Amino acid sequence: MNDTTDRLLTTIQGFAEPLLADMGMELVEVQFRREGHGWVLRFFIDKEGGITIDDCADVSREISAYLEVEDLIDHAYHLEVSSPGLERPLRKKEDFHRFIDRLIRVKLREPLGEQKVLTGTLLGMEGDTVLLALDSETVRIDWENISKARLTL
Repeated sequence: MNDTTDRLLTTIQGFAEPLLADMGMELVEVQFRREGHGWVLRFFIDKEGGITIDDCADVSREISAYLEVEDLIDHAYHLEVSSPGLERPLRKKEDFHRFIDRLIRVKLREPLGEQKVLTGTLLGMEGDTVLLALDSETVRIDWENISKARLTL
């Protein structure tokens, strides 16, 4: 991503996060990228009990109205709003508390031993340390060492 795209996403997130919170939902991720059919602005949203098609439609209307008024994107794009799916990303510390006892996959910035990718059961967090059960041992991962994490099946 470039600085312009980063600024755009920061602006959009700044609007979308409180909007979604007021609607009882959370913003999991926003993406803006060029794909085969053109530019796509994609919102992944979630809430307790899961997202419905009506939720996606409501959020899409609100986001569309905001983007139309603010005129932040100066070229054609498609707006998509959806659930993050079964293998949703874990981005916030709250996610690591919310999904305790679930199987997750973690990519590390620096390897632990010889491994940069770990898959195990999320045990929770202690301060800035994520606890992951791998086979019969508990692995401690510093928050800053996590590059990406997601639920997995």
